Amino acid sequence: MKKPDTRPVHTPARLPTPADVAAHLPAPAHTLAEPDTPFAVVDVHKVLRNAERLARRVERLGVTLRPHVKTAKSLDVAALLRDADGAPCPVTVSTLAEAEAFADGGYTDLTYAVGIAPHKLPRVLALLRRGVRLRVLLDSRAQAEAVADAARRAGLAVPAQIEIDCDGHRGGLRPDDPALTAIGRVLHDAGCLDGVLTHAGESYFATTAKARRRAAEQERDAAVAAAERLRAAGLAVPVVSVGSTPTAHAAEDLTGVTELRAGNYVFFDLVMAGLGVCRVEDLALSVVVTVIGHRPGLGRILTDGGWTAMSRDRGTARQAQDQGYGLVTTLDGDLLPGLVMTDASQEHGTLTARDGATLPDLPLGTRLRILPNHACATAAQHSGYHVVDSSRTGTGAPEAVAYWPRVTGW
Repeated sequence: MKKPDTRPVHTPARLPTPADVAAHLPAPAHTLAEPDTPFAVVDVHKVLRNAERLARRVERLGVTLRPHVKTAKSLDVAALLRDADGAPCPVTVSTLAEAEAFADGGYTDLTYAVGIAPHKLPRVLALLRRGVRLRVLLDSRAQAEAVADAARRAGLAVPAQIEIDCDGHRGGLRPDDPALTAIGRVLHDAGCLDGVLTHAGESYFATTAKARRRAAEQERDAAVAAAERLRAAGLAVPVVSVGSTPTAHAAEDLTGVTELRAGNYVFFDLVMAGLGVCRVEDLALSVVVTVIGHRPGLGRILTDGGWTAMSRDRGTARQAQDQGYGLVTTLDGDLLPGLVMTDASQEHGTLTARDGATLPDLPLGTRLRILPNHACATAAQHSGYHVVDSSRTGTGAPEAVAYWPRVTGW
């Protein structure tokens, strides 16, 4: 087998510690008892712990880690993933707005991991002219020809990766699709073929460790097989990219792969906890809501956090334990056993007790935190994060040590 071309591996020698982060945070401006509700909260201590866990695993696997910033969409969160010397890491983005914002923030090695639409190529070219290496993704000859034509007209190579379908989850070509080498040739002849990329989307339904390991193997095998077919046709394939949060934490052998992508792992969520990828106590994102009413005859507590605060995602509904719209904690982050957000209208959240639990006495005005099903979807409902550090001890409502804005738009 022809040995794949590789690039320098980005494996942080040491991620920032809580002390490193604290040294660059402003003094506490408020507690979680002060901002109007609902609002999103990120625990920086848990983010760092989650990031360290995957960084060490990727280091053992010997590949580049390319975090997907679509979950947090935050330059401040991404800064926690840098080397201790502050060097930006390569990242994956899901929108050109993210690509532009991260380029403005000094990131120059980006992959836009959504199939390219031809009308977006001028924005891609603008970033390339700035010295940003922005890869695009495609899975059809029409897209490849649009990229090749744009590159020739601009006199500038547009790095492109071919999306590979490893599990029938979404887009991409099967590794044995006859169109693969033809598309590769179109890109190669224009100086644009950068590699192949796949995403094991079905791993989000892999409920056992064995199933997740198998998904990781399937993801790897599909990407490597596609790369080998292209190389057998005389086409260079420098990048073989795989990744999802479940497979990133399950992969044991990534021979033939050059980089791994994952995004949800910085925050985690109840779907990941339900799969066994993390624990509930690892969830770094929550939403603060306020009790606004009671319906004791119906066994309900009402809050001001509806689906506009939490999203409509019901990702745990197909898991062994349906977590409704989220689990409930105190403002300090202590889980309230048996209390679940079971319903949501636009601005109302409904909390009920389950499994024989007693509905707690939560007076009007009580502030709570809701742990989300899907971190990406819940984060998207907010313009930024109030940041806490659970490694700090103290009395009273948790202090917010910073506010981190999110990138919005497309």
